[in-house]
Amino acid sequence: MAKHRPGLRFLLAHPAHFFACGCGSGLAPWAPGTFGTLFAWISFVLFRPWFDESALLFLLAVAYLAGIWFIDLTGRALGDPDHGSIVWDEIVPFWLVLLLTPSGFWWQLAAFVLFRFFDITKPQPARYFDTHVKNGFGVMADDLIAAGYTLFCLALLKVALAS
Repeated sequence: MAKHRPGLRFLLAHPAHFFACGCGSGLAPWAPGTFGTLFAWISFVLFRPWFDESALLFLLAVAYLAGIWFIDLTGRALGDPDHGSIVWDEIVPFWLVLLLTPSGFWWQLAAFVLFRFFDITKPQPARYFDTHVKNGFGVMADDLIAAGYTLFCLALLKVALAS
């Protein structure tokens, strides 16, 4: 496991590093996954008005698939397939969560808290991917599963509030 934190030179050395490290948000000295998720939230608010749902779903699919490569390449360069500075795996699934979350700050905040909870605790099958699939695919997959848990909880919350 790599213990060093990459810096700006590493971030800018290759486009895959730039994206895998969340455009720099993964270089945060503590809680880089949380910073990556915050970056996802802020960037989503900025780019969401420019895309309809189908275009955004297409872009998210491309970003997800490209992320497998970004993370694989960057993980090999860092000597750790799931180095803490790699946060693209938080960003793209959280964009999907935000796309499917009811509008409004409180819904988005609930989505953020739930996503971070499931990303950190890694309930099965996310834990399987996290511990057994040590490549870009596995790193992206465990966060996509966390996104699924988040969306399920938000759906339950929405139904409960509607009752």
